[in-house]
Amino acid sequence: MSEVVYPHQQANSLWSSRMAFILAAAGSAVGLGNIWKFPYITGENGGGAFVLIYLAFIFLIGVPVLIAEIMIGRRGGQSPVATMRTLTETENTARGWRIIGWNGVVASFLVLSFYAVIGGWALVYIGKTAIGLFAGADAEAVGGQFNDLLASPWELLLWHSVFMAIVVFIVARGVRSGLEKAVNMLMPLLFVLLVVMVIYAMNSGSFGRAVHFMFSPDFSKLTTEGVLIALGHAAFTLSIGIGVLMAYGSYLPKSINIARTAMTIAVVDTSVALLAGLAIFPLVFANGLEAGAGPGLIFVTLPLAFGQMGAGTLFGTVFFALLLVAAITSAISMLEPVVEWLEERKGASRVRSAIGGGLAVWFVGIGTVLSFNLWSDVHPLGLIGFFEGRTVFGLLDFLVTNLMMPLGGLAIALFAGWAIRREGLAQDIGLSGAAYQAFMVVLKYVTPAGIAIVFLYNLV
Repeated sequence: MSEVVYPHQQANSLWSSRMAFILAAAGSAVGLGNIWKFPYITGENGGGAFVLIYLAFIFLIGVPVLIAEIMIGRRGGQSPVATMRTLTETENTARGWRIIGWNGVVASFLVLSFYAVIGGWALVYIGKTAIGLFAGADAEAVGGQFNDLLASPWELLLWHSVFMAIVVFIVARGVRSGLEKAVNMLMPLLFVLLVVMVIYAMNSGSFGRAVHFMFSPDFSKLTTEGVLIALGHAAFTLSIGIGVLMAYGSYLPKSINIARTAMTIAVVDTSVALLAGLAIFPLVFANGLEAGAGPGLIFVTLPLAFGQMGAGTLFGTVFFALLLVAAITSAISMLEPVVEWLEERKGASRVRSAIGGGLAVWFVGIGTVLSFNLWSDVHPLGLIGFFEGRTVFGLLDFLVTNLMMPLGGLAIALFAGWAIRREGLAQDIGLSGAAYQAFMVVLKYVTPAGIAIVFLYNLV
């Protein structure tokens, strides 16, 4: 079969193989959401029952949109904005669908602006842990270290800048020399570090308790709110609705089966989340700490645990290196839709587009840096009910997580399920017969209903 080359790909390489795309897309999905957010929301919502519901939602809600977004990206073969412009013309659909492309580029830009700040925290904590700062420290001292970091705008800005410089350097090198080479190195490293952490956790004395907590469902502990949180995170964790997979899909060779590839990506992403839980909860339980410690689980509770355990300095450093790797693989994917658009719209080179886009993201990220200190009392849209009391960081997080991501995912499901022509769609996706029919039923009805519920819940 001769290779299909899309309009903008004459000057850009395709992914060299199916595995390269899987690693890149899985790297986008595997990030702070898996290693930071999943463990603490699992702890807050009772463990096993929450995990079971979450897994069901991954495959009912997340995977169909994942397949649809990759398919749209490959069909258009351009940046999300140009892809949707092209498809609305070739598919003879309403121009309003083009908002999907703009939503993706803007959402990925905004996510990266605050994601890079948190990625900078991982850089800081590698150093703090490596020099033994948490060894023997009590809860007050560990909490004080985190509070001191947040209170220092210059320190946060420094590490935000370093993190963004790493991301820009990788993306500027292009698809094969930058993105692909990075994920080929970083994703195996991530799994090695994660397995090392799980083995370490197995010797903590509380591994059995952690396994029971995560995989023995007790539905009496699961609330309606917990179900909706599981539904929302299932959509969030796969990076759907923010243009990333559309951009990555634009580099996907025609010969690669999208459905099978998407399932592999979902399995890899979910495996990382579960392994992260098995690495974290034994350490938490062994030290008599709270599994439901909330967002501070990673940067306060875990350093306290490492400080009380044998070889805690070494394995604490390994853990934060793992967190950094996961953050980088996600961050490079978030910059890609912006760079693709700049290359097409402005005619700039790959390097100039990466530097320009990266600088713009970095600048907006300063608002998040200041949200934790000098601007902690600044609420830009405080007079509007939904945004009352939200700092710049809180506002950006709410806009993307609660509005742009679910609306983007919903629009993708509706566009792929209802608007585009059916001719060749089954072959393009890589499904046939009953499997294709079942997929279309889920994409057209089940997935949009689930996403709409999350969206409305987040607003109410």
